Amino acid sequence: MAKSGVFVVPNGNKWSTKHTGISTPISNHNTKAKALEVGTHIARKEKTELTILRQNGTIQNRNSFGNDPLPPKDRK
Repeated sequence: MAKSGVFVVPNGNKWSTKHTGISTPISNHNTKAKALEVGTHIARKEKTELTILRQNGTIQNRNSFGNDPLPPKDRK
């Protein structure tokens, strides 16, 4: 089974939230901020990773809200 996740992606002049491997968007929004808000809520609820893309399609940022296999080491 493929690793699940939520993406915030450009969709023409709008922004969409999508699940990994599913072409139909979960939701469409006029602003990236609103798509990010919805995507964050879904990723937290599903305890998965959120990937945010730039307008050109490259990865801007990733946030893990689930069982991270490589958690950061404690800093002292």
